[in-house]
Amino acid sequence: MIYIVRHGQTNMNKAHVMQGRSEHPLNGEGERQAMEAGRKLRERGISFSRVYSSPLGRAVATARIISGAEDIKTDERLIEMDYGPYEGTKLENLPPELLNFFKDFVNTPAPEGMEPLAAVTARMGSFLEDIKPLALEGDILIATHALAMKGALEYLTPDSRGGYWSKYIGNCAVYATELKDGEYTVPVEMAFGEMP
Repeated sequence: MIYIVRHGQTNMNKAHVMQGRSEHPLNGEGERQAMEAGRKLRERGISFSRVYSSPLGRAVATARIISGAEDIKTDERLIEMDYGPYEGTKLENLPPELLNFFKDFVNTPAPEGMEPLAAVTARMGSFLEDIKPLALEGDILIATHALAMKGALEYLTPDSRGGYWSKYIGNCAVYATELKDGEYTVPVEMAFGEMP
């Protein structure tokens, strides 16, 4: 099985700021979320033969806490969507073009300077295709970010027609997919992130 997790909470998440590719560490709540997700996975007998992460510190820390692994391989394709000039924008103070984009991801192109959603889906899909041979050798953990994770879920669910872009994905939310007959199954959400 492959388990895809969003990183734990940071102070920027708490402040509702688009942190994008900037470096912000997990806060205490984020560390607690990752420990809880790791505990829930271990309770199900899940351990990881390989652990991958976005190169950003908050994702690496989440992967390390959940898996207990020291050998975490980072891959640039797992990094958050590039928000370009909008990085650092507070979600309650969005400019009109960003507000329009967030209201209708499917029919509204990303504003100029931001990474297009199709590019996020393509790079996440490329990574998932590359690790297919390893998916048969044991459980794999992938730690990434909200929009990047949505790109992976879009790739894994061709019939979603963009439905994941507007779906809320909480810190340390986990989705699982399995390789069967050479293809990934539709991912299933595991309710670890927000559980008390």
